[in-house]
Amino acid sequence: MIENSKLQNLLRLSSKVSVVVPATINISEPIDNTSYVDRVATLMAECFGGATSSQTLGYWQSPTAGLVKERSTTVFSYCKEIDLQMKIDRIYDLCVQLKAEMSQDAIALEINGEMYFV
Repeated sequence: MIENSKLQNLLRLSSKVSVVVPATINISEPIDNTSYVDRVATLMAECFGGATSSQTLGYWQSPTAGLVKERSTTVFSYCKEIDLQMKIDRIYDLCVQLKAEMSQDAIALEINGEMYFV
């Protein structure tokens, strides 16, 4: 933690949660992922007070489809550790739903710099 008198009374959010929302279905078929991004952002804002999204270009090796290149959207929130502990199950459950609905091998969930493939 930074030691600074100007910052000491500010709200500090020490945890970060990110969900990478694919822009494909059936692993490699491109789609408009807007509705999925909105679902993730809405839940993260409900759980943590807000969310931000950014477009990303990712490459990954699918065990079933080979190399997949896609423009995905990363949705992330900063939060207090206590909120992370209390709400992460809801984020995980949404990742499980997205994986099934989008016919993906996995949905990437990043928590404090550690990546989990749901």
